[in-house]
Amino acid sequence: MDPLLQNANEEWIQGRNHSAIEMFNQVLKKHPTGPFAEEALFRLGEIYHFSLDNSPRSLVYFQEVRQMNPEGAFSYPAQKYIAEIAEFNLKDYDQAIIEYQNLINHYANKKDNSDHQYRIASIYYKKQNYEQALVELEILLENYPKSSWAEESKFKIIEILYTLSRCPEAREKYRNFNLEYSESRFREDMDFVVASCLEEEGHLQESYNLFKALEGHYIYPAILKMKLEGIEKRMKKKN
Repeated sequence: MDPLLQNANEEWIQGRNHSAIEMFNQVLKKHPTGPFAEEALFRLGEIYHFSLDNSPRSLVYFQEVRQMNPEGAFSYPAQKYIAEIAEFNLKDYDQAIIEYQNLINHYANKKDNSDHQYRIASIYYKKQNYEQALVELEILLENYPKSSWAEESKFKIIEILYTLSRCPEAREKYRNFNLEYSESRFREDMDFVVASCLEEEGHLQESYNLFKALEGHYIYPAILKMKLEGIEKRMKKKN
């Protein structure tokens, strides 16, 4: 490693950000291209992003890394930062989707591409574009069936189907999910969603029974109580 680059890294580790910036810029003057330049640009991006809270400035450096050598060691982590900054710091969701898709398209050999696919689905969900979120989750399950996101994606699909008033499909997915994940951490949340489906469809007794079984387990007991009381009133009125 270039001694100047090594010293610059040490300065940053010690929290001397401005001194580190000066030294990384000296590295760039000495090595305008090549691996040392790529690392210097990448570290400058990290300093501005993490230490100086200047995401727009950090983006410039990460983009330079990508442009300098799309196949280099720092290209992939730079692209990851670009996508995350767009989503979480700048809240530019449309651009974030593009950047996560770039990660999937240009780094097909990376094992965490299912993470990027899940982020795309989550962004569409945040944008309340539930139909497209559903499409993206189905793509995740098709392309990455063994992903650590598979279980959560299947739960999210059920939740979205309920949101879209597609209760018969939600209940069908629910049955399949229970067969596949009998001890799922999403069990109570799914039971609540399906009980809500049954309530909307007018299956009051079935809905009541499922809500009742959640007592003592569901994370929001006040909401559960409200649901049970509402169904009790409807059943009394009906009788």
